[in-house]
Amino acid sequence: MAFKKTAAKYPGKIEEITIGTGDKAVKLGGEKDLPFLTETGNRPAVGVEITDTKPEDWEPLFEQIYGEELLNDAPRWAKFVQDNTPADFIYLSLASADPNGADRSVEECVATAKAVEEAVDIPLVIGGSKNAEKDAQLLQAVANALIDKNVVLFSAVEDNYKTIGIAGNAAGHKISGESAVDINLAKQLNILLSQQGIKPEAIVMDIGSAAVGYGFEYVASTMDRIRLAALGQNDTDLQMPIITNVANDAWSVKEAVFPEAEMPVWGDQETRGIDMEVATAAACLAGGSNAVIVRHPKSAETAAELISALTAEA
Repeated sequence: MAFKKTAAKYPGKIEEITIGTGDKAVKLGGEKDLPFLTETGNRPAVGVEITDTKPEDWEPLFEQIYGEELLNDAPRWAKFVQDNTPADFIYLSLASADPNGADRSVEECVATAKAVEEAVDIPLVIGGSKNAEKDAQLLQAVANALIDKNVVLFSAVEDNYKTIGIAGNAAGHKISGESAVDINLAKQLNILLSQQGIKPEAIVMDIGSAAVGYGFEYVASTMDRIRLAALGQNDTDLQMPIITNVANDAWSVKEAVFPEAEMPVWGDQETRGIDMEVATAAACLAGGSNAVIVRHPKSAETAAELISALTAEA
């Protein structure tokens, strides 16, 4: 029996935002119903993750996919992803800025971000080092270096939202507010960003994630509560689009990292990693994410196919 979409009328609506510029700009949000039940709003987007320097903590299989030369050249890597995957946007992780890691300077990371932006036409989502103090300096500098390029600064947290929010807003970017899988924390950060003069259409939410089978039920319930409050209760403080980075969580669990030699009964490691990433991305999309970030090109391809199938007219 064919699946029948059942529409419901809600008083609320998710804000519509645009990321990027020109013909390749991407619109997110705008829906008036729960995911994939009606044709309202914009179709979800898929982003592919790259890093500013060769990612030493990624599985070796990614070097086989891209080659060491590309992994050491972020602009060329970004161009390859744009030209060879269905990515709607690039997620550039400036992970090398981490003071507990390579501790690359803000100036070096900004130069990389500018070079990547010049190499591609699709939008950029730019992440920091996950060190709140360093990221305040870093994402502020990125915002100022890419004025009016309409990137997403991913993400501001409670300890640095003022610096990142004010700089990003003044430079014409979108600000992502990161919270830890909690509806109240997500709402609070949206309110705090709004109090800095940032309009709702310039805010996206990063509510956190987990790999399926590893506490994902908390992610699912949080997304459900956020979307039902935004639509059913017309809570304007929760009506921002959601971008979810599933890559790190999916490629950190044992199903994705155990080599086949150590666990032959599980089969090919790359296939397992893709399966974990796609399953997590699909669950996030079904829960209300307006965009997902994945790492493997095949994951991006599969997620894009899923979105096309679910948004196709009957």
